[in-house]
Amino acid sequence: MNLLRRIRRPRPAPTLASLDAYALWAAQYPPTAHNPLMQVEEQAISALLPDVSGAVAVDLAAGTGRYGLLLRERGARRVIALDNSPHMLAGSPLPFCVLSTMEAIPLASRAVDVLICGMAVGHLPRLDAVFAEIGRVLQPGGAALVSDFHPILHFTGARRTFNAQGKTYAVEHYPHLYGEFHAAASAARLRIDAVREPILSGHAGGAPVALVLRLIAVR
Repeated sequence: MNLLRRIRRPRPAPTLASLDAYALWAAQYPPTAHNPLMQVEEQAISALLPDVSGAVAVDLAAGTGRYGLLLRERGARRVIALDNSPHMLAGSPLPFCVLSTMEAIPLASRAVDVLICGMAVGHLPRLDAVFAEIGRVLQPGGAALVSDFHPILHFTGARRTFNAQGKTYAVEHYPHLYGEFHAAASAARLRIDAVREPILSGHAGGAPVALVLRLIAVR
């Protein structure tokens, strides 16, 4: 038998729907930037975050609350953590945690000054609904910081993976190009006023690992 035919390629990690993935991952998911990709993404978010002193702030798709904690540390008056995973919210130290999808935010229109949605919109096949909701709840002039796994990584074969119960899993992910973000933002009357594409030194030939946008609500 040809040697090349005898070599077995490793099987790719099975992909789980995001809710199933976070149910497994939650127990090992601290409310901190716990890997290098998240660290450079958080640095970009922090650099773009406006003054939040006294603000009503939302950590959308909050997980265990890392951005809610950042908003509180920066002086937000009230921080509301929203996520559709009860397992992730159970690990959050934030006092105001609500079970919610990104596409149906349970808050009044124009009730929010600042919103962060970190590394989550790629779990959705389309951006329209979540951007419409962000645009609805933000005050005029309010800011949203939205980040995601960079599409370049996805198209070069990278996947968001984690280990649980002795196995490796990939999380459901849909890559979104900048043009998709721009179209969804424009439809929701959100203006993209800053973009960051952080890289990891020595990783993938210097390709960016995250796409980070700051959006301003206009009326």
